[in-house]
Amino acid sequence: MNNTKQKGHIHPLTHIQNEVIKVLVEMGFEIALGPEVETEHYNFDVLNVPQDHPARDMQDTFWVKGLEKTVLRTQTSAVQGRYMEKNKPPFKIVVSGKVFRNEATDATHELQFYQIEGLVVGKDISLGHLKGTLHHFLKKLYGDDVRMQFRPGYFPFVEPGFEIDMVCFKCKGKGCSACKQSGWIEILGAGMVHPNVLSVAGINPKDWQGFAFGVGVERLAMLKYEIDDIRLLFTGDLRLVNQF
Repeated sequence: MNNTKQKGHIHPLTHIQNEVIKVLVEMGFEIALGPEVETEHYNFDVLNVPQDHPARDMQDTFWVKGLEKTVLRTQTSAVQGRYMEKNKPPFKIVVSGKVFRNEATDATHELQFYQIEGLVVGKDISLGHLKGTLHHFLKKLYGDDVRMQFRPGYFPFVEPGFEIDMVCFKCKGKGCSACKQSGWIEILGAGMVHPNVLSVAGINPKDWQGFAFGVGVERLAMLKYEIDDIRLLFTGDLRLVNQF
């Protein structure tokens, strides 16, 4: 009989979540929480998502049967409206939790995953503050030589919106199957908070500005630990977990 005691291991997703939250808290962010079962109002309406936006369709959203206008939240951005209704600016919050999307799974997509959301609202907040925050954040996670790029992107709750890429962990920018030969991997979405989102929360956009960003924890883990298939993080295979 083998009496050797084995130590438990923290899952890599927990590792990266703890690390990200620690970095953001050190940058002055306060932790905020919200429910996974959410109302349509906070998941879509207060985030300036149009009534006819495809994200509201059954193809993208899990609607809760028997509960009118209730969904499994599709994004941690749903916490923004709840927080801004009850708190006056200036503030900096970070939200971490599980979200759900009704979509096909592949090497880089899952129907349930973890997001971390950052929101900053204050006086004279600019795009420069957003870029500086993200660059400092990514340097803390991946080292001083991290390289990132901003691309225009559309998100209803920010204007302008951006998608931020990092140099591919596998090929270091040369181009490979993991990055679809581009040399870059999309890591997060961000932008300046849309004036409509501030107004709905009772915050005057003429006096206050803000930025927000959201990142998939699995994507961060894949880049940091060079994991090439997101599904490996959810199989429960101890050969993966025991490496951490």
